[in-house]
Amino acid sequence: QLQLVESGGGLVQPGGSLRLSCAASGFTLEYYAIGWFRQAPGKEREGVSCSSGSGGSANYSDSVKGRFTISRDNAKNTVYLQMNSLKPEDTAVYYCVADPLCGTTMFKFGFWGQGTLVTVSS
Repeated sequence: QLQLVESGGGLVQPGGSLRLSCAASGFTLEYYAIGWFRQAPGKEREGVSCSSGSGGSANYSDSVKGRFTISRDNAKNTVYLQMNSLKPEDTAVYYCVADPLCGTTMFKFGFWGQGTLVTVSS
């Protein structure tokens, strides 16, 4: 059974850090681009970061650049999103997505996980 399972969300104070995990089963993440998206309450889903297949390159939205880092552990078939200097506006459900390429097709045609909630609040 193909699955992407996100974990690591929770409640954190502003300025704190969290590391989200995206673990795959039934397929090998190494051969896919993996993106992180988020959806805040009442807002549209937006792209946060994407790591190209085999981890050759990564990109970030302007809102998280310099604070978030995407990485891979191929031995664990897992992709991570390290989130530092968190702000209340980072509060959202975070989803990981697998697709052959980073880009617009990922949102429409990618394989999505179920999401994990991140709440940044004092």
